[in-house]
Amino acid sequence: MSKIKIAIVGIGNCASSLIQGIHFYQEKNEQDAIGLMHWEIGGYKPGDIEVVAAFDIDKRKVGVGVNEAIFSAPNCTTVFCSELPASSVTVQMGKILDGFSDHMKDYAEKRTFVLADEPESTEEDIIKAFKESGAQILLNYLPVGSEDATRFYATCAYKAGLAFVNNIPVFIASDSKGDWARHFEEAGLPIIGDDIKAQLGATITHRTLTDLFAKRGVKLERTYQLNTGGNTDFLNMLNHSRLASKKESKTEAVQSVTAQRMDADNIHIGPSDYVPWQNDNKICFLRMEGTMFGDVPMNLELRLSVEDSPNSAGVAIDMIRCAKLALDRGQSGILEAPSAYFCKHPLRQFTDDEAFQMMEDFIKGES
Repeated sequence: MSKIKIAIVGIGNCASSLIQGIHFYQEKNEQDAIGLMHWEIGGYKPGDIEVVAAFDIDKRKVGVGVNEAIFSAPNCTTVFCSELPASSVTVQMGKILDGFSDHMKDYAEKRTFVLADEPESTEEDIIKAFKESGAQILLNYLPVGSEDATRFYATCAYKAGLAFVNNIPVFIASDSKGDWARHFEEAGLPIIGDDIKAQLGATITHRTLTDLFAKRGVKLERTYQLNTGGNTDFLNMLNHSRLASKKESKTEAVQSVTAQRMDADNIHIGPSDYVPWQNDNKICFLRMEGTMFGDVPMNLELRLSVEDSPNSAGVAIDMIRCAKLALDRGQSGILEAPSAYFCKHPLRQFTDDEAFQMMEDFIKGES
């Protein structure tokens, strides 16, 4: 198979885990490849993915080879594949817009962004870089709250002829007006989004338990999901003005599988606090209160601890291959099955069982 050529905007912890994973699984075969939902999609294996362009705004990454930049501060995720070959792809200066929150300047250098001194790239610069690199798909790994920056890069993507995989909660694929779907359809390009759902994280666990309550006849009365972490994502989200779409995305992911939609006062889901020493470890505190047979009350409490970025990388590897499969097939616009299965806020919500079957049908070409 030919390589799947991708561009990445935002060379943070998630990009680090993804790139490590691409190299890690090159040395594996199907029998010993733990941690993947699909070893092969449309003939493509994880090691068939190649990063050909990368953008960031941190001076410790801009101008550095991408395989070196992924280990630069403030990245703090687990290093599980340290022996990477030198990369000929250099991280280029991106466009800042709202991709950087001012409050992050107040933290120690090892924890936060250090803005590069280079001039920002223009739309023309980025489109040219995409075309010259031969990139086929753009992955968006900008910080939560980067509304304008995400729209900027999505525009660059369809103008340059790239499919778009939106890993953050800015509503592109799930835009209710359909403007983004139209742009990508007219360009003959697919979109997957929005807001990546981790392999086994807080949201997928919460959804599964909520669906279980409904299927077993237990009325869910109230619930919360509180998350803490110590990476730059959690530091960025201390600015609550950047959280509106994140809270909506995570809340709707759970609301969509309840037997009866819950009153807003009885469901609270979202990032809770930044704990520096946790680094890339994310801890979820989950509580669910319900009523069982005979109106007898019950409650469930769960604590989930996961390394945040590898938890998303296993999903991103499948999203990339699905986007390439759509390109090969000439499919354009929103890819509903991959979006429903891999994302918290797709255009239409389905149960995870439904989304799983849709996804398998998509891979087989039967959807």
